[in-house]
Amino acid sequence: MAAPTRLKRIAFAMGAIVVGVLCVSAIIWRDDILKSWLDPKQPFQTYHPPPAPDYSRPDAWALLPPRAEFWTPSDPPADVFFIHPTTFNGGANWNGPITEPGSQRLLNEVMTPNYAGPFQKLGRVFAPKYRQASLYAFMTNREDAQDAREFAYTDVRRAFETFLRQYNDGRPIILVGVDQGGQLGARLLDDVVARDPSLLRRLVAAYLVDAIVPQERYGPHAAIPACMRPAQIGCVLAWETAPDAAKASQLAKRALVWTPNGLLEDLGRREPLCVNPLLGAASDALAPQRLNRGATNATSLEWGARPAFLPRQASAQCVNGFLRVSQPQSPSLRRSGGWIDRFKAPPFNIFYADEEADAKGRLAALQDAPGYVAPIAPLGGSITVVHSEVHRPV
Repeated sequence: MAAPTRLKRIAFAMGAIVVGVLCVSAIIWRDDILKSWLDPKQPFQTYHPPPAPDYSRPDAWALLPPRAEFWTPSDPPADVFFIHPTTFNGGANWNGPITEPGSQRLLNEVMTPNYAGPFQKLGRVFAPKYRQASLYAFMTNREDAQDAREFAYTDVRRAFETFLRQYNDGRPIILVGVDQGGQLGARLLDDVVARDPSLLRRLVAAYLVDAIVPQERYGPHAAIPACMRPAQIGCVLAWETAPDAAKASQLAKRALVWTPNGLLEDLGRREPLCVNPLLGAASDALAPQRLNRGATNATSLEWGARPAFLPRQASAQCVNGFLRVSQPQSPSLRRSGGWIDRFKAPPFNIFYADEEADAKGRLAALQDAPGYVAPIAPLGGSITVVHSEVHRPV
């Protein structure tokens, strides 16, 4: 009896060792395992993308105001064009269909309440669905992944052109892009906004959240410069969060940015633009916790509802082009979930109230600027003329 028992113990120990080795290997190579799982495993050139959205239809928009073509004086004074972050994991597709249930649920329940929410009191929010590049396209810099990102941009540009043609009617514009949306927003600024003087005059500001863009492209003489002070208009606020120097280095090494010709290239040795959202300025100064107007976790909050704010949750400082944010005090403002979740925008917004206040101040500055002419509200639709007899005096 002793020998079988001893064999069982040896087998159990060997099994435990094997399981332990597998667990350690999974931890060490988890990113490689995840990449392999999400890799479409086909060239983009032979890939058949999902059907294109029709932006003349309401179902092509995640957020579209009621009677969007006919705004009224009671509407908020600006229009917000919101480009959402990555919500599609991938697998067989380089670019996600706008009807994929999981990604659309994440968009509607998490991303729009937390990241479009700060601007809903300032303007009518237009958020197009688009055939976003999959999460895997941001885990590799290979040519197929670059093609997927460029493909996503074509949808965003078409949506923006539809927004301008059918809905905006000369109103002030706030452009907001988060994560993938921030990168696409940067190219939209270059390709469309910077080339149109009428759009430049109406641009309140562009918010490129959790996005890496090269600082050198937004100098003081650029068509759209970096925001250097609160209430400055027609400028860019961009930041990418990194908890430490090691993470910042990792992000910089794999970052791709747009060239003036609309191609993607390595960030290289260039420093990213960092505009501190607590200061509203491109500055290396430390913004202490007391300046944090209010963080929130607005996940699952009904659109239009105002979330409860948690003030003084975090400090922020730009260090070598990346934003260092202190650990929030509230557990509701800390990441949770699996490996895939940590590659996406977090399900909360530490700077919710700060973004709202910042945009409010810049919009007021635009409205007070010399030469600003407020748009006149349209009539709001057709008028039915009823036939009546004409009686001439005798």
